[in-house]
Parts: sequence; structure tokens; C-alpha cells
Amino acid sequence: MKRRQVLKNLGLGAGYVIAAPAVFNILQSCKSEPKSDWEPVFMNAANGYALTQVLDVILPKTDTPGASELNIAQFIDSYMDEVAGDKQREEFKAGANAFALSFKENFDKELEDGDAEDFEQAVAKYLGADEETRNGYLKRISETQDPEAPEADFDAHAGSYAYLNAVRDLGIWAWKNSEAVGENVLWYDPIPGAYLGCISTEEAGGGKTMSL
Repeated sequence: MKRRQVLKNLGLGAGYVIAAPAVFNILQSCKSEPKSDWEPVFMNAANGYALTQVLDVILPKTDTPGASELNIAQFIDSYMDEVAGDKQREEFKAGANAFALSFKENFDKELEDGDAEDFEQAVAKYLGADEETRNGYLKRISETQDPEAPEADFDAHAGSYAYLNAVRDLGIWAWKNSEAVGENVLWYDPIPGAYLGCISTEEAGGGKTMSL
């Protein structure tokens, strides 16, 4: 598959995770103590480091657990290695490589040399882009439908926008479905009872989203 076609597929599909038993098994395996020196099994070391940094920007530790505390980067890496199909893996890896290219252009340094401030700026540049810029990225992504288009037209910035959107979607899904968040942050009711249509917000979990 050409990189241009990969870019198109990556940017327009957010449905990465299927709630299958294998996925929840991976989530369970990633709930141990945070790992600062983990080695990716699917991504290369530089892209794994960048994934961790990006997720810490998107899901920072506040009064709720952050991405690093829940090992979300490890989950995504394992999901891609063990669950995702060949096409999905190829698209995700192409997006990670596009982000590495744009990072080099934006900061004149390799991913592994980036610091927290660099990654915060990178996330803000793409996920915080204004409507005109986002539409420009989407236009570039849609243009990749032509399989005969020259390789030189590959746009690392549009690829980075697509990749970071995919990482955000996967990260938030994993965060919401982790045991720690499900039991301690969201409204957790392990044995739902009878349907009660007219109850106060306080009685209905204090207004919190119900844990899956």
C-alpha cells in the first residue's frame, strides 16, 4: 500500500478499537505500576517514546489518573501488535512515521531528543488547529485517494494531524475503559439494579458518566 493511500485511510477512520475480549485482556495486563523504561513491541523505540509523550499531553495526571499512570501507551502498542489487522497496523505505523517527519521539520530534532514542551506544542499545532487549517489537512488526506499520485506529494503534516487524532481516540477509549477509571472516576455499579426513571442526579451517580 502506498503511503498516500495509507494517509487517507488513517485520517478518516476513528473506529480503531473493537470491544473484544482480547482488547480487555490487554487493558488488564497494562494496569500494573507505571513503566518509565518500557520497550515497545510494535513501534520502534523513538515512536514509542513519542507516543508516551503525546498521551501525557492529551491525558495528563490531574485529580484523575493520567495516561502514563495507566500505561496507555503500552496498551496501544500491544493492541496494534496483538489485535489490529495488517491494514490497521500499516496505517498506524505510517502515521507514527509521518509524525516523526513533521516533528523533525518543526523542531529540528529527532523524536527521542524532544522534551515535554516540544510535544505539547506539536499536539497544540495539529489537534488545536483552526478550522481552515483542519480543512486543509483533510483536503490533503482526501487527495491521497489517487493511487497513481507521486510519492513526493506525501504530506507529513496532514499525516501527523490524522495520526494524533487516532492516538487521541484510542487513548481516551483506553482511559475510560481502564479498571482504575471505571471504578474510581466514573459511576461504577457492578450489579445494576432495577430501572428507575425519576431519580435525582445525585442518586444517578452524581451526574458522572456510567462505567462500561
